[in-house]
Amino acid sequence: MRRSRTRDWNREWAGYALILVFCGAAWGLGQPFAKIAVSAGYRHFGIIFWQFAIGAAILGAINAARGGRLPRAPRHLAFYAIIALIGTLLPNSASYTAAIHLPSGILSIVLSLIPMIAFPIALAWGMDRFSATRLLGLLLGLAAIILIAAPETSLPDRAMVWWLPMALVAPVFYAIEGNFVARYGTEGLDAVQVLLGASLVGMVLAAPLAVMTGQFISPLPPWGAADLAVVGSSTAHALSYTAYVWLVTRAGSVFAAQVSYLVTGFGILWAKLFLAETYSPWIWAAMALMMAGLFLVQPRKPVEPLPAE
Repeated sequence: MRRSRTRDWNREWAGYALILVFCGAAWGLGQPFAKIAVSAGYRHFGIIFWQFAIGAAILGAINAARGGRLPRAPRHLAFYAIIALIGTLLPNSASYTAAIHLPSGILSIVLSLIPMIAFPIALAWGMDRFSATRLLGLLLGLAAIILIAAPETSLPDRAMVWWLPMALVAPVFYAIEGNFVARYGTEGLDAVQVLLGASLVGMVLAAPLAVMTGQFISPLPPWGAADLAVVGSSTAHALSYTAYVWLVTRAGSVFAAQVSYLVTGFGILWAKLFLAETYSPWIWAAMALMMAGLFLVQPRKPVEPLPAE
């Protein structure tokens, strides 16, 4: 009996590991797909509108299938707007702009800074305690950025260095978003409702910006690689986010947090496969430092048990 229960336990955790890999692989597609879209001339507001729209369609179907509702009280609408702004509209505008000038792999490495930036923000907001180990992780992340920016041969074109601060805007906003939710909660909403509501409000915000700036992307054919990249990125994000939320509830947040390593690793892999990107030894050293920093900065907690059936 004990051996049978052990086998069931191992199979269950093997399934969780596969879902974790799926989340990392799907999220890692975001930067290469962004590079494909902007290389074809698409710009941030147009891409972001369709990211919101496609995400809303997918998450709306998921929410309806589980019999969920979407609260629309003023406080909920305000919360959706905040999440849409700091979680997608502002960071992705910077990220897509940086993607015009920087290799996709660099963007994937830079996004690993999210938990490192989140740590000092949490300290400033009084939500966390000082830790020398996590401070060391933050310093390793900063050293990784220096390795990307400082050496003459780190980037294919030296002019790319000036766009590195633009790439750093996205992880700053994502770190702010995480701390904001941790401090103020989600107004009683679950994660799918939050992302669905933010996507719907985000569509309203992004549509006029896309039209007024001439960045609106027509949904009419013919469709090319850039259109498929926008659809693929939006779909991958919605599905991976939903799977990630489910994984947190089943396997615990500590286990699920390991997706950060996979997102960066798959981001580099997809960039090499789809975009044939190559990197200097400085970039590989920066990635090693970033992974070490990511390991140190994550809070260490006991493994959380599975919820009782």
